[in-house]
Amino acid sequence: MEDSFFTLKGVSEGLYKEKGSKFLAFAYPVQDEDEIKEKIDALKKKYYDARHHCYAYILGMDQEQYRANDDGEPNHSAGDPILGQLRSHKLSNALIVVVRYFGGTKLGVGGLINAYKTSAAEAIAANDIITAIVTKTISFQFGYLDMNDVMKLIKNYDLNIKSQNFDNTCQMKLSVREALFDEVVEKLGDIASVKFHD
Repeated sequence: MEDSFFTLKGVSEGLYKEKGSKFLAFAYPVQDEDEIKEKIDALKKKYYDARHHCYAYILGMDQEQYRANDDGEPNHSAGDPILGQLRSHKLSNALIVVVRYFGGTKLGVGGLINAYKTSAAEAIAANDIITAIVTKTISFQFGYLDMNDVMKLIKNYDLNIKSQNFDNTCQMKLSVREALFDEVVEKLGDIASVKFHD
């Protein structure tokens, strides 16, 4: 089962100039549409005097959720070339916004496509592409006597403990790589006192 995808490590910028027009590109790793809206709104506020704020994003491990926006440029001349750069680098959970300052000379559709594509490519090149792992959370409780077995399993699978509480019973939340999820649940289930929570 495939449980990883490529995304951006941090925020980066790119710049492309053509016939007086400036194309400022901003690339971000993002988790959801709310975060995307925040980033676009912040750029619109900061660069309020720019003519266009075009963008594209892809969300989800299978890249099933995506959008391209031309923001007033001719159809498919801005958002699609940006989206094309995200796709050609196989990126997901990523947003690129290109802010255009018009320089007085029209570039034509071909010129626009090249400008948006190049500025988006510059922003990606200035970033680091990393592999993100899709994880699921397991919540469970167990008795103190099984602490060694639980900790050994966590160590063997290199699991991330999201939270733990040792009161009358021990409670834990683990982050597990999706591809290993069923296997880890089965192994935990073999420990006598483990009870899973929803």
